Amino acid sequence: MVSVAMNVPDESRLEPTRLERLLYRLEAQHESLNWAFREIKDRPGVVFELGLGHGRTYDHLRRHLPEREIFVFDREVDCFPDCTPDAGHLMLGKFSDTLPAARQRFAGQAILVNSDVGTYDDDYNREVAALVSASLPDLLAPGAIVLSDLPLNLPQARRLPLPGNVRSEQFFIYRSP
Repeated sequence: MVSVAMNVPDESRLEPTRLERLLYRLEAQHESLNWAFREIKDRPGVVFELGLGHGRTYDHLRRHLPEREIFVFDREVDCFPDCTPDAGHLMLGKFSDTLPAARQRFAGQAILVNSDVGTYDDDYNREVAALVSASLPDLLAPGAIVLSDLPLNLPQARRLPLPGNVRSEQFFIYRSP
């Protein structure tokens, strides 16, 4: 029998593909959200979704947290029609305007924040991560959970490990004091 050597790369040494990185980030977000739902179960507070996108995460939040008020922040509405929040829960505009303005109404009330605002533009990501980092501390309830697709600088919060066997290096969990 003749053995044919195949030119197959050793997958364990390769960087993940863009598809794999997206899959890992979505798995991390899904597992982290489900973990966070259990963590906030008996704690009062509102939920913030930073970045509506197509509304998939908002749809997941409202299904699993039907008793919670969920406030969504984004520049524009570009989502599935059945995933559009009502006008009273949709904060449209630049994060640099809407997040600081939210302090007056929501200071110390956000028990869960899902921040999904990253793009493929590194400069924008640094800018928006700095803005979210500066805006969130005044909004967070004691023991709040912050989930983010970008690393944040929340000095008072503690970074937590991702739940289970999550493989993403592009997702982060923080808990406020």
